[in-house]
Amino acid sequence: MSRVQLALNVADLEAAVEFYSKLFDAKPAKIRPGYANFAIAEPPLKLVLIENPAGRGTGVTGALNHLGVEVETPEEVRAATRRLTEEGLEPAVEESTTCCYAVQDKAWVNDPDGAPWEVYTVLADAPAETDLGCSTEACAPEAVAVGDASAPAGACC
Repeated sequence: MSRVQLALNVADLEAAVEFYSKLFDAKPAKIRPGYANFAIAEPPLKLVLIENPAGRGTGVTGALNHLGVEVETPEEVRAATRRLTEEGLEPAVEESTTCCYAVQDKAWVNDPDGAPWEVYTVLADAPAETDLGCSTEACAPEAVAVGDASAPAGACC
């Protein structure tokens, strides 16, 4: 199953979790300090909330943190990477990266306006003490430049 991911910066995680729980009639799949995610069946959506009091507003530097498409397997990430490369987008690849409380394989590209997109799969859950940085700075993939051979350290979620 593939689904679109929407990662939002939120000023108040608790209020955002309460709102999105009501909006989508769903409980979070994971809650950690400053972080929550929902795996919503209908519509198929992975909603990620990242607490960032300064990250309010609109646009890539406001409420939007990044966008993504979650796929089931690393092979699907590799296939998407090949396809994006063939299309001239030069994705930045991360393999077995620990971020946002999960071990993931992913490929990053930016849209023409700079909005960062990732195609990713979750390989395993990761406890909070092993997370290498799902912080405001770490989950700031807008730093991914189209054409970069590698993603910036800590780009995640």
